[in-house]
Order: sequence, then C-alpha cells, then structure tokens
Amino acid sequence: MNKQKSYQRWQKKVVKLRLKTRRIVVIAGPRQCGKTTLAKQIMGKKDIFRTLDDENVLKAAIDGPLDFAKHGQSTLIIDEIQRAPQLISAIKIVVDDNNAPGQFLLTGSADIQTLPSVSESLAGRVSHIRLRPLAVGEILGKRPTFLEASFERAWAPAYKGYDKAAILKLAFRGGYPEAIRLDEDERRRWHLDYAETILRRDLKQIANIQRQAVMEELLDVLAAWSSKLMDTNAISAKLGVDRKTLASYINALTSLFLFEKVFPWVNTDYERAGKREKIFMTDTGLMAGILNYRHDDIFLDRDRCGKIIETFVFNQLSALCDLGFFPIRHYRDGRGREIDFIIQNDRGEILGIEVKSSSSFSSNDQRHLKWFKQNIAKDKPFIGVILYTGENTLNLGNGIYAVPMAALWD
Repeated sequence: MNKQKSYQRWQKKVVKLRLKTRRIVVIAGPRQCGKTTLAKQIMGKKDIFRTLDDENVLKAAIDGPLDFAKHGQSTLIIDEIQRAPQLISAIKIVVDDNNAPGQFLLTGSADIQTLPSVSESLAGRVSHIRLRPLAVGEILGKRPTFLEASFERAWAPAYKGYDKAAILKLAFRGGYPEAIRLDEDERRRWHLDYAETILRRDLKQIANIQRQAVMEELLDVLAAWSSKLMDTNAISAKLGVDRKTLASYINALTSLFLFEKVFPWVNTDYERAGKREKIFMTDTGLMAGILNYRHDDIFLDRDRCGKIIETFVFNQLSALCDLGFFPIRHYRDGRGREIDFIIQNDRGEILGIEVKSSSSFSSNDQRHLKWFKQNIAKDKPFIGVILYTGENTLNLGNGIYAVPMAALWD
C-alpha cells in the first residue's frame, strides 16, 4: 500500500486570495475530499485550528458559541462547521464588530446555507469556495488549462496514452485522496463504507430522515441516474414516496455534495428548449462502487459505459469551472436535440461539449452542435467540441472540433 501523498489543490491560490479580501471564507465539499488538509496547508503559525469532529471541542462550541468564536488577530479555522450551526450567528456578531479580512476559515461537509437550523445570512461577509474530490489534473500535478485552451482553440495536436480502457480506469478510481491509493478491491470497499457512513451519520446532522431504507435505495437509484435528465415522477413511483418527500431527500444528498444538479441553458427564446435539470454524482469512483460496476462488465455496454464516462467528464469540468466561476449548463429541446455541457465565459464566448465514450465518431455526432451554433448561439462566438477517447485533435470545420478526453488534464 502506498503512503498517502499531499496534493496541491487548484483552489489553494483562490482560498489564500479570498482570505485577504473577505472576513469569512468557507471551503465546502464532501467528506474526505481534502478540505482539512487544504486548510492546514494554508494555516499560518499564529492561526488557530479547531475541529468539531472532536466531541470536546464540539461541546464547547455548542455551550458557548460567542466565546468560541471570539479570538485575536489570527485566523480561526473551524473544521466541519455544519456540526454546530449555532456558531454562524456568533461568527456574524464577531465580524460585524470588526471588518478586517481573514478572520475565519471554515470547512463544511454540508452546504451550511441549506441547513434548516441556520437562519443568519452571511451575505457580503463570506466567500464560498467549492472543493471537490481530486481532479485527474490535480493528481498528476498539472495546471488547469483545458477551458483556456478550448476558448482559444489551442489544444495539443495529439494526446497519447489515454484510450477508452485507460479513461474507464481513471473513472473507476475516482478522486477521493484516501481511496485512490488503494487497489481495486480495497477501493471498492472504501467507497461502500464511505456511503454507509454518510447515510447513517452525516445525514442525521442536516435532515430529519424518517425512512432510512428509502434513502439508501435512493442513493442507488440516483447513482444509476447520473448524467440523465431528472424524472421525479419515475423515481417517486419506483421508491413509493411522494414527490415532496423525494425532493427533500434529494436536497439532503446534494447538500452533502454527493450529487449535483446541472440546470438547462435558458439564454434563449426558443420555445422548445427544455427546462429539466440533469443530475450527476460528484465522484465516479463512488458511483462505480455503489453500482457494483466492473470494468469488463460495462466496457461494451453503451448505456452504463456512457453514463460513467459522461459523469467522469462532468467531474473534471466542474473542478475547472469552479476556478473561473463559470456555471455548467446542458441543452435539450422538445425535438431531442441535446448538448451534454455548455459553458459560457466572462467574454460571452460559448463552449458546447458533446461526450463520446468511443474512440471514433461520425458526422451525425456533430449535428446538434452545428444546429445550436446556427440557431441558438447565432452571433455569439461558439466553439463546439466532441470529447472522445481517441488520441488526435481534429478540426471538423464550421467551428466544431474532435478533442481527446485527455485534454481535460494533460
């Protein structure tokens, strides 16, 4: 077993910058994705670190939140803030009395603003920074250049060493730092233990789950639904729960950063444009573990292989988009035209991405990108990309390109 290494996270520079300009910085993301490690990497010699996973520290925070929050000129790092949401009001009092930047660095394994026990708004005082499981580029120590290269149409001519089998291997590995160092069987066990811990411990801290068995089944159902358009009626019927209960359970899982919704592209007056969101699991290693996917079983299975690879691409893209605060959208209309991902930068340029899990493609794979460019983007700069598992970058004409998936990190 390899010794666990420390990775340089792309968000490290962003966190350090925000601490110079905001009174409070929150690093939020799923458990075990590296939030505590990142906070300690940033921590100065005079800074104070307190973790609420320590029951004695947690008791002190709950019994005297204002005394707990008061400190000197250093940065107070509070780990797992969601375990004592009453601290939010105390922190607000402290920072309202002193507008100096960098007073608090908080980490949270749940979206604190969605917790029912949090009534205080920290608007204007806080910067929220999302930390995800490791992207492949972070594991390899690469710079995050894919979006820049795409908007400049400046990819490498070829990317060697990452065929479909290699891409699937990366997807099965996922990005949780502790899991990626394990062999395949131990990694699968780690992911299953992780899911069980989240369902039986962390969920209780943020939601009142009346039907635990339904929540456990929902985790499996949503993992299998990853990359698909949400159909709450179908999911509700499958689980035998009403839509209101289903919505609250899905919101709990997204609050824990296990799933993420991708909303439709709505910057259009085209009447047939769809309004339904997609849902994605935020780590494909966890997805493969929950669904008991095996490499040989799904390699030639178009549906399952396509879902995990599209989810894997989403995991890589979302880590890149976080750095530029670019939202990811998707497009689907009433006539079945669909684009997997749409990203618009701050210059108004639009990047449309179609994901192909094979090493080849046909002219048919370009048709929705071409249609979107002509009918939706119109006069806006548009770059269409087919991400595939081949090796060569190809100009297909009309602003459409075939780009190897490895360009996301290599």
